[in-house]
Amino acid sequence: MAYVYDDQNIFAKILRAEIPNTTVYETEHTLAFRDIAPKAPDHVLVIPKGPYVTFDHFCQAASDEELTDFFRASGEVCKMIGAAADDTALGFRAITNAGQHGVQEVPHFHLHILSGRPLGRMVEATD
Repeated sequence: MAYVYDDQNIFAKILRAEIPNTTVYETEHTLAFRDIAPKAPDHVLVIPKGPYVTFDHFCQAASDEELTDFFRASGEVCKMIGAAADDTALGFRAITNAGQHGVQEVPHFHLHILSGRPLGRMVEATD
């Protein structure tokens, strides 16, 4: 499958500063910002600055520098919002959606970090 990146998606526009955001953390390769429709008291989106469509696309095509930066930045965000699952925090959930069955709404890879309340089971079985 070829990944086709839409450079008009909302996250691409945020990266070009065409749409404002509430930045939580930024590095050379990564931007983290508050979700505009939070599903938990803390809901931060972490996105690579490169044109990656899904998690698997990012893992396959990103440079080692981008991969390392993204995952280290994600860990820093967890720490910054008080969600890191250490002895003092109650934890968090990290979610990425991909494609139609994954209910991906924006065609730019992004990681949701949610915390601040019990989040329930991740997926309920449907038959």
